[in-house]
Amino acid sequence: MKFGAVPVDEAEGCVLAHSLMIGGRKWPKGRILTPADLYELRAEGHATVIAARLEPGDVAEDRAATRVAELVLGPGVEARPAATGRVNLHATASGLFRADRDAVDRINGVSEAVTLATLPDGEPVEPGKMVATVKIIPFAVPDDTLALCAMLAGRAAVRVAPWRPLRAGLVQTRVAGTKENMLDKTRDTTAARLAACGAALVTERRCAHDEDAVTAELRALRAAGCDLFLLIGASAITDRADVLPAAVELVGGTVEQLGMPVDPGNLLMLGRWEGAPVLGLPGCARSPKLNGADWVLWRLAAGEPVGPREIMGMGVGGLVMDVPERPLPRAKAVRPER
Repeated sequence: MKFGAVPVDEAEGCVLAHSLMIGGRKWPKGRILTPADLYELRAEGHATVIAARLEPGDVAEDRAATRVAELVLGPGVEARPAATGRVNLHATASGLFRADRDAVDRINGVSEAVTLATLPDGEPVEPGKMVATVKIIPFAVPDDTLALCAMLAGRAAVRVAPWRPLRAGLVQTRVAGTKENMLDKTRDTTAARLAACGAALVTERRCAHDEDAVTAELRALRAAGCDLFLLIGASAITDRADVLPAAVELVGGTVEQLGMPVDPGNLLMLGRWEGAPVLGLPGCARSPKLNGADWVLWRLAAGEPVGPREIMGMGVGGLVMDVPERPLPRAKAVRPER
């Protein structure tokens, strides 16, 4: 592609580089100049025009953007029609948006002429939500550039993993002085949190804060047909030998992870029992505000892998806005000056 000042007499078929006011009308950039346009330009006294002339092997911006969009489209995402060298990609389902960072980086590394921007990986989306945009910077790119993008793109760089209709059960433990209205609010907050990702709270049970009681309630949740087990203790989990992790192991399950590099949410537990996930919720999950438990719950609800590796990879961006329900906000968790 050649770009620059073109004599008006030679500009037929060129792409107008900058908008112009001609005859009281605005000609937008990207306009393909016709013989009639050249006549009007001459009538307005223009001897040259800043334009781009495509050469053999060049692909016009809209077609190029469409081709790149087709390369990265995965399930749950659709491309809208191209305009001004841009194609927007939108979700077609409710679920968890997933972006393959390596694939996106490879495409963006091919040429400064081709760009792909996405939402953050792991963000919940609804149908119609824009999840990514392809933008071609110049008015055309060489076909070889697009061929290299095709080689490097991989498959389904952007996709939406739809929510699964999980049936969740919640166990809350009590100690002396535990207020029932706090447990009621936790139940309601948990139900709303689950509904937002396509799951349902089918039963909630309360018991003493000891291993045998929690074990019995886990069995009751299994009998109720739950396939996601949620535990929240009257006291936060502080060790693998603590009440909730011990109860998971006592019932025959395993504790895969205790702790996560997301705050609020540090004291989360992830386990498995008979093939189903067991989530020990941190105290901040009593609040409806975003916390680390949401990031794990969303992946479970979307059927996406989540284990120690995924959880410990959440540290960048893991400093989340604090929640008012915390007994000790992190800003106050400092030694007093002497």
